[in-house]
Amino acid sequence: MTVFSGAGISAESGVPTFRDVETGLWAKVDPYEISSADGWRAHPDRVWAWYLWRHHMMSAVAPNNAHRAVAAWEDYADVHVITQNVDNLHERAGSSRVYHVHGSLFEFHCDVCGSAYHGAVPDMPEPVESVDPPHCDTCGGLIRPNVVWFGEALPDDAWDKSVQAVVNADVVVSVGTSSVVYPAAGLPELAIARGVPVIEVNPEETPLSPSATVTLRESAVAALPGLLQRLPVLLG
Repeated sequence: MTVFSGAGISAESGVPTFRDVETGLWAKVDPYEISSADGWRAHPDRVWAWYLWRHHMMSAVAPNNAHRAVAAWEDYADVHVITQNVDNLHERAGSSRVYHVHGSLFEFHCDVCGSAYHGAVPDMPEPVESVDPPHCDTCGGLIRPNVVWFGEALPDDAWDKSVQAVVNADVVVSVGTSSVVYPAAGLPELAIARGVPVIEVNPEETPLSPSATVTLRESAVAALPGLLQRLPVLLG
C-alpha cells in the first residue's frame, strides 16, 4: 500500500492549512516573501522567524487517528507514505517509511554548502517579526529550514522513492490533498495510468475525483481507521 497524504490529514490534528482563508497563516503574511528563495535572500530574519513559529505549532499538536491508522497498517502490509506535509506527524504516529516530497520543517541545512544542521532551534510560542538564523559551523552560511520553496526542485531522494512506491503499489490511498500542487499531484495520476487502483479520501471534490477508482467523501479520521477492512468490498 502507498499512502499519498496532504494538508487535510494534518488539519484534523489542529495544524492550520495555508489554504484556509479565514484562519490560515497565509492570510496574515505575503506567501511569496516567506516561501521563496527570493524572500529568504531579502529577509532571512523574517523567514526564519516564520518557520520557527510553524515549527512550534506543529510540535505542539499530536498525530490523530488517521496517522495512527496508517502506521498500524504496517502490521498487515508493506506500507509506504508519500506526504506533501512538512510536519512529522506520520513519523510520530509510527510510520517507518515516510517520503517528504516538500521537505520537512523538522530538518535544517546550510543554504550555502548544504550541510545538515543538528543544533538546537529556539522555541517560538508566539509569532515575532524577526529572528536571526544561526550560522553553519562549516562555512558560515545561514541555516534554513529543509522545506521546498517556490521555484525550488523537489528533493531527488524523496521523489525517486515516491515514484517507486507508486509504481510498485497494489493500491494507492490519496488522503487529504487538493490534488492541485504539481508535480506531487501527478503521483496518483501515475498510479491510475499504470492500472493501480486509487482510493481518494477527501470530503471535497478534487481534480483527481473523476478518475479515482473509489472516492470516499469522508474525513481522514473517519475513513482511515476502518479502511483496511473495507478494501475487499471497495475494490470488488
